[in-house]
Amino acid sequence: MTTYDDRASLTDLTAVVERVRSSVEGVIEGKPEVVRLSLTVLLAEGHLLIEDVPGVGKTMLAKALARSIDCSVRRIQFTPDLLPSDITGVPIWDQQRRDFEFKPGAIFAQVVIGDEINRASPKTQSALLESMEERQVTVDGKTYELPSPFMVVATQNPVEMEGTYPLPEAQRDRFMARVSVGYPSAEAELQMLDVHGGVSPLEDLQPVAHAHEILKLVEAVRDVYVAEPVRRYVVDLVAATRTHPDLRLGASPRATLHLMRAAKAAAALGGRDYALPDDVQALAVAVLAHRLLPTAQAQLNRRTAEQVVQDILQRTPVPADRSQTPVDAPRRSGLGRPEFGQQPPRRP
Repeated sequence: MTTYDDRASLTDLTAVVERVRSSVEGVIEGKPEVVRLSLTVLLAEGHLLIEDVPGVGKTMLAKALARSIDCSVRRIQFTPDLLPSDITGVPIWDQQRRDFEFKPGAIFAQVVIGDEINRASPKTQSALLESMEERQVTVDGKTYELPSPFMVVATQNPVEMEGTYPLPEAQRDRFMARVSVGYPSAEAELQMLDVHGGVSPLEDLQPVAHAHEILKLVEAVRDVYVAEPVRRYVVDLVAATRTHPDLRLGASPRATLHLMRAAKAAAALGGRDYALPDDVQALAVAVLAHRLLPTAQAQLNRRTAEQVVQDILQRTPVPADRSQTPVDAPRRSGLGRPEFGQQPPRRP
């Protein structure tokens, strides 16, 4: 059993994440906030949905993140004729053993890249539901555990493009965050011509972190302290999406868990072992917006889910009074102390 002393400290986390960040940013120029969000989702044990128009580097970002970590990687090109068994696996009759032998599908990897996920049929998309939530696959009544760490990085084109199937609500809810890469700046695009004009930088990309290091960092993120006011702030934000007049579908309780886990990972990346309301605010749009369904009237008024989340952030009271933190509050890792005057529970 892993104890608190065996786990990686925040100092170790910062060093490892900095190596991975530098490696990915060497491929994706001019998008540091996108790279940071990707690493946040990785350490929070979530899955990432990258949505944007073709040609802006969605698949490049997913591949760069996967290749920067020394772990098993599988890429699935989603097409209309892709079958669910191509993802989960299928039993095959073994003539010598005279029995069925399970042949694992492409989902059995530590980092799974789902390219253009919304080009597959809804039946095939649903094959990912169990694996993304429970990190296991059930075929013919038998359950097979997936490797750890496990992360799905999916890309999709906007749903209004021809030949795509919109992701169902249950599928979108499995993704911790959605990010749009966006067009690069003129300077970044000029640099891209120099870097990508000859050989693809992915060919020279080498792993800078091992899978076991990522597992230790995930354990360290789990220990990040979240005070009661911050937890209540997360609940208030999610609850506000369920009563907002511009939304016909609010965020689920799974969104509440994802927002808190992402805030803990963001705090750890910032060198703190306690989360702040600022961490929650910075991630609220990326974690909540893709789960929400605006009403017909809101769509007529061109109100997007992102705008609604920003409106909720402005209206929801933010926990304040940070000055009440006692000076002699015990430190857990030497990099910070609990916020809002509360002492974090010590691990036995």
